[in-house]
Amino acid sequence: MKVAIALGSNLGDSEAILNETIAQLDRTEGIEVVSHSSWYDTAPIGPPQPNYLNGCAILGVTLSPAELLRTLLEVEKQFGRIRNIRWGPRTLDLDIIFYDNLILQTPTLEIPHPRFRERSFVLIPLAEIAPDWIDPVTGKQVSQLVVSG
Repeated sequence: MKVAIALGSNLGDSEAILNETIAQLDRTEGIEVVSHSSWYDTAPIGPPQPNYLNGCAILGVTLSPAELLRTLLEVEKQFGRIRNIRWGPRTLDLDIIFYDNLILQTPTLEIPHPRFRERSFVLIPLAEIAPDWIDPVTGKQVSQLVVSG
């Protein structure tokens, strides 16, 4: 399956964390990093905090959506992610944006990511590496969502 994820960091050496995350994901069984975007400096959403470095990656996976989510949460933890403030600062944030053309809604996972269309810090890097990917909910290409989003 082809998957798109978003990556972000605003604590520690964010560029090193994001680069090492890409390398670690590529070494993970069931995941192959196909490509990743440039890193973008973006203003935070939520409480006052440092700017983020954000980007996206395209993965080839043999993991189920739930297995992929567990893996991404474990990688976040390995990089010191602590979840105590909603939209607070973090060493690493990993979100599944697309999982092929799947539409999924469970208590713990929603695919496509429910707020990605409102977030230029996801749309712009995603359009850099997957402009023609079709959002299965709207039927629009990512490049169209950047313009309309």
